[in-house]
Amino acid sequence: MSSRWLVAMSGGVDSSVAAGLMQRRGAEVVGVTMDLGVGSARDVAPSNPKKCCGLPDAEDARAVARKLGFRHYTVNYSEAFHASVIVPFIDAYQEGSTPIPCIACNRVLKFDLLIERARALGALGVATGHYARIAPGPDGGPSLYRPRDRAKDQTYFLFDLPRERLSEIEFPLGDLEKSQVRSVARELELVTADKPESQDICFIPESDVRGALHRLRPELRREPGDIVDGEGVVLGRHSGAIGYTQGQRRGLGLSGGPWYVSEIRSRENLLVVAREEDLQRCEILVGGTHWIDGAAPEGPVRVQVRHRQSSVPARVKSASGSDAGIVFEAPVWAPARGQAAVVYDAEDQRVLGGGWISA
Repeated sequence: MSSRWLVAMSGGVDSSVAAGLMQRRGAEVVGVTMDLGVGSARDVAPSNPKKCCGLPDAEDARAVARKLGFRHYTVNYSEAFHASVIVPFIDAYQEGSTPIPCIACNRVLKFDLLIERARALGALGVATGHYARIAPGPDGGPSLYRPRDRAKDQTYFLFDLPRERLSEIEFPLGDLEKSQVRSVARELELVTADKPESQDICFIPESDVRGALHRLRPELRREPGDIVDGEGVVLGRHSGAIGYTQGQRRGLGLSGGPWYVSEIRSRENLLVVAREEDLQRCEILVGGTHWIDGAAPEGPVRVQVRHRQSSVPARVKSASGSDAGIVFEAPVWAPARGQAAVVYDAEDQRVLGGGWISA
C-alpha cells in the first residue's frame, strides 16, 4: 500500500516541519506550494516579506524539499483562490458582514483541491502545518480536536471540514508546542527555522481592509455618510461604510467615546455605533450550519465566536435545517454577522461543528 502523502507547503516553518515529521513517520512526501496569485496586480498590494504564498515563500519551500530530499511542485490555484476566497470576501463586506477568508481557503483550496490532487498522485491524503489534532470521536470515527498548543489553535478555521475528509488529512504538529516546532526545524537545519510568522490575511497588507477592498474592487461605494447612535442621532461622518466590522473602535473619529460599531448598513452607507456594554449578546442566530456528527448537539457545549476570543458555555437550540440558535450562559461581546460560531464539546476539546452568525 502506498505511503505517499502530499504536504501543503506555504514556505513557513510550520509546514516545513510538518513535511519533516511525515518523513520521520516513513511517508513518501511530495511537497506542493499553492500559487494563489498573491502579489498580482489584481488581488493584492505590493509584496510584503511576511506574507505567505508568494514567490519568495515558494523558494523557501523548495529549499526545504531539497534539504530533506523529496519532490516539490508549485501549482497555480490563483483562479480558484479569486473565485472562492476573494470574491466572497468582497461581497460579504458589501452586505455589511465580516467574512473570514481563511476558512474558505482551507476548505476549498487545501482540503478539496489538494485532496483531489493527492488522489490523482496516488497519495493517501494531505498533511499540513495546522495546529489541530485528528483523533477518534466517541463513535470511533475521526474527529477534530484542539491542539496541545492552545495559543496556536487553528480549529476555529477548520470547523466546517466534512467528516469524511478527516481520514485523508494529517496534522503532524497537533501534539507539539510552537517552541518544539522551531527546535525540530533547527535540528533538521531548515532555512525556515527562524522565519517570522505571517500574521495578517495574505491579500490584506498591514490589516488595511478598507484599502484592500478599494484596490480589489475600485467601483465600491466610498462616499461619506453619517455615523449615528441607536436613536438615529448623527454623531459624525465616515468616508464609506463598507469595510467596517461590528465591534470596531478605531477609525471612527468620534468625540465623547469610546464608541463601537454595532451595525453596518452598507446599502444606506450608514454606521450605527453604541457603547461597549451595549454590544453584549446572550443569544445569536447562525446559518449554514455544519455538524460533524450529523446533527446539532443537545447538551451543554462551548461556543467560540471569534478566533482570538475564548469559548463560553452555551446551548444550541431551535436547530432547523441549516439554521440554529445559540444561547450563552454569559454574554459574549460583539458577535459579528459573517463570523463563525464554532461549537466545541463541554470539555472544550472536540469540534462539534458550527455555523455563520446571521443575527
